[in-house]
Order: sequence, then C-alpha cells, then structure tokens
Amino acid sequence: MENKVKRNYDLVMQEQMKNVEKGTPLLLHSCCAPCSSACLERLKDTFKITVLYYNPNIDEDAEYEKRKAEQIRFLQETGWAEFLDCDHDAEAFAEMAKGLENEPERGARCYRCYALRLSKTAEIAKANGFLWFGTTLTLSPHKNHVWLNEIGEKEGGRYALNYLFSDFKKQGGYYRSIDLSKEYGLYRQDFCGCKYSRKTEPKNEE
Repeated sequence: MENKVKRNYDLVMQEQMKNVEKGTPLLLHSCCAPCSSACLERLKDTFKITVLYYNPNIDEDAEYEKRKAEQIRFLQETGWAEFLDCDHDAEAFAEMAKGLENEPERGARCYRCYALRLSKTAEIAKANGFLWFGTTLTLSPHKNHVWLNEIGEKEGGRYALNYLFSDFKKQGGYYRSIDLSKEYGLYRQDFCGCKYSRKTEPKNEE
C-alpha cells in the first residue's frame, strides 16, 4: 500500500475523456451528494452517468438513508445522472474491518474500505453492461487518491472494464463542491460514515 511515484491523475482523466465518445455510459460510485456534485458537473457533458450508491461503511441506518435521500434529491433537481441503489450492506464493512479496528484513520482499514466499494462498483458495472466505471471519492482531500486509482485500475483489469482515473479535488473541485452544496442546500456530513471515523474526521468533510 505504499505510495509509488505519483501520476497526475487529473491529466490522465483529461486524456481519457478526449478519446471517449460523447454519451458513453459511466457507472460512477458516489459516497454522498456533496462529493458527487462537482464530479458530475465536470463529467456530465462527456458521459451518460449512472450514480451507484454503495456505502456499507455507513453503520447507522438513519444516517445512510439521510445521505441516500440527499443524493437522490440532488440528481432529481439537476438531471445530471440516473440513480442505481444498493442494499445497505453494513455487514460487509463490519466483516472487512475485523482485525483492523484499531488502525488509524487513512490507514489499512481505509484502504480495505476503498477496495470493498470499488470492487463492488466494478462488479455491478460488469453485470449491467457498463464499459466504464469510476468514483467520487477522489474529491475529498482526506481520501488517498493514489490508493483509489491503483485499486480502480486493478479492478478494471479484473473485470475487463475501463476505469476512469481521477483526482477530482484538482482544479478547485473540492471547493466547487462546497459552492454547489450551498446552492442546492445539501446536507454535508461531519464524518465519513463508519463508527471509527466519527471521533477523528475533521468537520464537514466527506
């Protein structure tokens, strides 16, 4: 899990998008409406996007449903993407986290959480005929975009899919998400979702 020589994943994505036919279907994993906002704004004129809401890291049903409802409302108000729901599979995260309960934030447990969500996204993309998939998780300055892109690339190879590389916080993406959140009155949670992050996450970060 050690970081290798860093690639400029924003530039990689720009090159990918130059070679994509307009309207190409993309399955985009989203962690929440605020993070999805700036990502969708940037991608919507190139891809026909379906947002996948798969976040088993959110341990409380009420919090999960609140975030999902905000995601759906945002998509309905903007029309920027379709929505594909998943069951609230909190048990999958709990099983994955066994033995990693005392890991620090942004450590091995988070890496495994990224892998859990991206693997599922790739699996669902393959099952539903998508050729492209990606994630909004790289928008947050508190997520390791290098790990996310390495995992995405690996899962893309595993399922014979195109992974959309990204570093959505580039070009002011994170700050744009704050502006869009204010514009649409989006709920901005103050922890990533799992019980381990509740005490350690900075406020108003996804």
